[in-house]
Amino acid sequence: MADPLYELLAPYFHSSKPETQAPKAIDGTTGKYLNRLSTLPLSALSSSEDDSLAQSSHTNLLSLQALSARSNAAIVLSADHHSNLSENLPKVVEKSEVLRHDVPKLDEEAVGFSGKYSRSTENEILNKRKMALLMARNVDRLSDILDLPTLLSSTISFSTLQGASNANSFASALDLHSHIKRLHLFYQDSQLVALIYQQTDEAMQEMTSNLIASLKLQNIKLAAGMRTIGWLRRIVPELDASLNNKEGNLGALFLVCRLATLTSTLAALEPLSDLADQETALRERDGKLSRPSTTKDYWTQGQQTEKYLKRYIEIFREQSFAIISMYRSIFPSAHEAAAYNRSALNVKTPGLQSIDSIRMGNESQISASFSTLPSALATFPMHLIDLLSSTLKQYLPNLRDKSSRESLLTQVLYCAGSLGRLGGDFSMQLATLAIDIEDDDEDDDTETQWITVMKKHRELAKKLEKMASGAS
Repeated sequence: MADPLYELLAPYFHSSKPETQAPKAIDGTTGKYLNRLSTLPLSALSSSEDDSLAQSSHTNLLSLQALSARSNAAIVLSADHHSNLSENLPKVVEKSEVLRHDVPKLDEEAVGFSGKYSRSTENEILNKRKMALLMARNVDRLSDILDLPTLLSSTISFSTLQGASNANSFASALDLHSHIKRLHLFYQDSQLVALIYQQTDEAMQEMTSNLIASLKLQNIKLAAGMRTIGWLRRIVPELDASLNNKEGNLGALFLVCRLATLTSTLAALEPLSDLADQETALRERDGKLSRPSTTKDYWTQGQQTEKYLKRYIEIFREQSFAIISMYRSIFPSAHEAAAYNRSALNVKTPGLQSIDSIRMGNESQISASFSTLPSALATFPMHLIDLLSSTLKQYLPNLRDKSSRESLLTQVLYCAGSLGRLGGDFSMQLATLAIDIEDDDEDDDTETQWITVMKKHRELAKKLEKMASGAS
């Protein structure tokens, strides 16, 4: 229907407006409008169709004006690009030709790169790159490992400032050292881990020195001593793994440290000992001269020596008892080992039958009994007794007052009783000491004083035992 109608109206297109171009029949808009005209009545074509076309034209004009105002910049830019398109298209064609020629070369280079850096072949550059990537992925772990020596040194320094009572710092340092030892055990071929282990080993040596120095503290408690020995067992287990005695070398180390403390404490009495030495010099000078004429002048000497010996015996009694009791608490098997060693060393003189057994090849039994060294506690009290005996032998002759001498002897007996409760009684050695002093002294009553004091002390001890048994 549209085509006959279009042919009917075609002559009128150029007659009404010659400047306008006639619409084409194949245009979709033209076909829709002609189909619409065929549906309208004749009266509508003459009356309302002109107004409808005018309204549609005005609506389209307003839409075009709004679109031009809204999209002015885009339209201008599109027009500029369209004008430059004629110049850019030849350049694009030229670049595409260059790219077409260079793609084969790029493909050859890619094939050569893949062959050079293939995983199937050993390549030094590729290995370095893999190592760099591995370090980049594990940089946090490496940083933590490198910080271990610094962290351990800081922990040890903090524990040193806080003292041996700060158990948490020492425990943290030991845990860090154990972790580093495990790393060194797992990665023995790593130079980095070996260097870190060396640095931490030096730090642990410093910690060992600090712990040993803490054993020399003046007023160390039993709990602190036990913790310190326990830490030393973990740091230097080779000191505790001795084959000669049950307590190892740590027992001897503990006794040496406490003996150094005792020696330094006694050395603090040097001002009093100097005064006692002066009285010793006066006594020796009077011994070379004739005896003083009056008894009063003869018995007024020795006051400074008495002060020195009283303080000396007081410190010796307190410190020696504390050392041995603390040792037996820390090393409970020490006295058992000492008794075992004494029984092993008690070898009787062999008779004819034992000599025959030795000749038959049983000499290994006697050699085995001497293979175990005695415990450190077995000989330490004797050293303490020798230290006290030498001091008494040197200064006791200075005392001329009988009551002062008896008071000191009683104090010595109390000291012997204190050590006696720990297996170090030396009261029987006082008689030998009395004989030695008697040989050096002109007073004939010296040995009698020792005997009198010992009798009084034993009577007092018996009374105390009766009182204790009656109270129980």
